Amino acid sequence: MRFTAPVVLTCGDGFPVVRDGVVDVLGSGRLGYVGPRAGAPAWDGPVQALSGLLMPGLVNTHCHTPMAPLRGMGGDLPLLSWLQDVMWPAEGRLESEDVRVAMTAGAVELLRTGCTTSVEMYFFTDAVLSAVDAVGSRVVLTPGIIAAPGWDRLGSWEEMRDDVSARIDADGLVFGPHDRFELGYGPHSAYTLSPEALRSIAAAARERGALMHVHVAESRQEDLAVRAAHGSVPALLDSLGALSGRVLAAHSIQLSDADVALFARAGVAVAHCPGSNAKLAAGVARVSDLRRSGVRVGLGTDGPASGDDLDLWHQARLAALLARVREDDAAALTAADVILMATRDGAAAIDRADLGVLETGRWADLVHVDLEDQAFVNPADDATLLSNLVWAGGSRLVQDVWVAGERVLEDRVPVLVDAERTRADLRTVAARLTR
Repeated sequence: MRFTAPVVLTCGDGFPVVRDGVVDVLGSGRLGYVGPRAGAPAWDGPVQALSGLLMPGLVNTHCHTPMAPLRGMGGDLPLLSWLQDVMWPAEGRLESEDVRVAMTAGAVELLRTGCTTSVEMYFFTDAVLSAVDAVGSRVVLTPGIIAAPGWDRLGSWEEMRDDVSARIDADGLVFGPHDRFELGYGPHSAYTLSPEALRSIAAAARERGALMHVHVAESRQEDLAVRAAHGSVPALLDSLGALSGRVLAAHSIQLSDADVALFARAGVAVAHCPGSNAKLAAGVARVSDLRRSGVRVGLGTDGPASGDDLDLWHQARLAALLARVREDDAAALTAADVILMATRDGAAAIDRADLGVLETGRWADLVHVDLEDQAFVNPADDATLLSNLVWAGGSRLVQDVWVAGERVLEDRVPVLVDAERTRADLRTVAARLTR
């Protein structure tokens, strides 16, 4: 299919705003030519003329989507009380089918915001993969590995680690139709796992070239003992050899200058989740310092029980607002910056050079945005267009979504699953958990 659109945001180098653009999707589901119509090669296949804007699918770098049935529980508690007193007991009642239902509903919600790829840390691996397969989206699944009260019902941390290793050894890191599934390791944190566990899990991930996705320095309270003994959570992880390889550090709020420099030297990426960080009073991350130091920073929603919505556009706005307040600089993060953090930078943070940018050879994960809305007061001006897209538009203007060239959302309605049924099933699970 050849798509034409008045505006194409490739999110590539220089962030060009392509006017009267063409995006060619090959039979493989990957992108061919992307650029102005005037320079497009001859095409003898079908052509779909779109109004509005085409851009890459968003990449959510930190989420626990199957927590959707727990949305709203413990909503005014700080992190550790919320986690230990409310979330963990409720999650202890979740079964595999509940997770499949919740992930299905959550994946539909993500698609409606234009998010085609989410990095998930959760349990019941088969249920998560089944849900993503049904909806047609992408997932980088880092099954949770934890040693905390109540979680032994799912096995020891060694068994959790070994299950991930066995799956990767059998299926590879990236697999499924159009490479829509990737597996990694999800050690929960330095406060729920021993140093021995963190060292071992990191070694298993490094041996396989897999992503290690871990909560790092999220709140002041969670890791006082870690910081007292080791200087900081990053310093502890570094002493264990756990910062080498592919490492995605979620949150990373309580960082010193030395920690920022350590992340930069080690090539650690950060998943920035400003919404849940603010809601749980965890703090404001040093995003500008991290980016200036060369650390790859993507955006994440966190789970729907902590960040509550699954809207990466909302996180983009919050990221810019909080950075501006923290830095006392109205240009600390611009509209273009946060669009890139939600697309190209998010893909880079998880080492996926096949996602996040509209360019030849990458997967054709496309989002169609309505430009007729009055949020766009002067769409002919590039700077105004980007500003309006971030500050006044966002997810409510997402119309259609394609993953590897297959339409999975049409006029805001999921194509492959029944939205009404997924919503009803989710509410049934939520009602049982709160009885």
